[in-house]
Amino acid sequence: MAQVVLKRLLATIPVLLLVTAGVFALLHLTPGDPIDAMMAESVDATVKESLRRELGLDRPLPVQYAAWMARLLRGDLGRSIRNGEPVVDNVGRRIRPSLQLAAMAMTVSLLIAFPLGIVSAVRRNRAPDRVGTTFALFGICMPNFLLALLLIFLFGVTLRWLPISGYTDPLEDLVDGLRSLALPAITLGLALAAVVTRTLRSSMLETLAEDYVRTARAKGLSEARVVRRHVLRNALIPVVTVLGLQLGTLVGGAVITEYVFALPGVGRLVVDAVFARDYPLVQGVVLLIALAFIVCNLVVDVLYGWIDPRIR
Repeated sequence: MAQVVLKRLLATIPVLLLVTAGVFALLHLTPGDPIDAMMAESVDATVKESLRRELGLDRPLPVQYAAWMARLLRGDLGRSIRNGEPVVDNVGRRIRPSLQLAAMAMTVSLLIAFPLGIVSAVRRNRAPDRVGTTFALFGICMPNFLLALLLIFLFGVTLRWLPISGYTDPLEDLVDGLRSLALPAITLGLALAAVVTRTLRSSMLETLAEDYVRTARAKGLSEARVVRRHVLRNALIPVVTVLGLQLGTLVGGAVITEYVFALPGVGRLVVDAVFARDYPLVQGVVLLIALAFIVCNLVVDVLYGWIDPRIR
């Protein structure tokens, strides 16, 4: 297993190089000038050109990319064009809300998806299965922004149970922090729960048809023990794969959800940086998001070996 992990880590190097090159090229090919975004049109052209030289934006693109990569190898992600602060500091202020939101959304999804997916598979073509299938179809088809608006109207405007926007750090005030993250976490958690429910149900139905499950029943094992020890564990690999990919997305930032609920997360940060043509900030955030996906996939590979000894 250690060799597999090492190979995965080595394989991340070319992936990160391709990500940095692709993002750098797309950003600089996008119409717009960061200097014009920073300054008014009435500012003298000489001043703009002086600032462009100071920021190194007047150099050829290969030279700019080489300079950025050289700083990156030293652990320096550069400085934001908008405020001059290090990219690491900008991201550091925004990463905590995104991580907290991701953890809460994942918790909500698992609390819903696992019981519903298991019951749907075990009670196939019965009322619980119809409920689970309907929920999965609803969650997959419903856009996040529409679900967010419905939750805001119900729990924020009509019932006034939860705040509809803003952020309080749960580490500073646990109750208010959880309340501020509740609606966005439910929005993301319901969508993820729908995908996981459908995946778990499908995987368990395939496993229930295997010969070793019939053998376990023939030995006189209870249905609960057959499902728990022989069916669920063998059906987890597709579910773990989906969870790993979705967790990377959540950590990277759910842009629409963060905008709707006015959360100061990474997703909102990168969108603001794109509109401002803040090249170093966008490059740094995208690189960190790529790292989040790589780490999640690495964790998934390790979990494969724990779930299925044959992989080890």
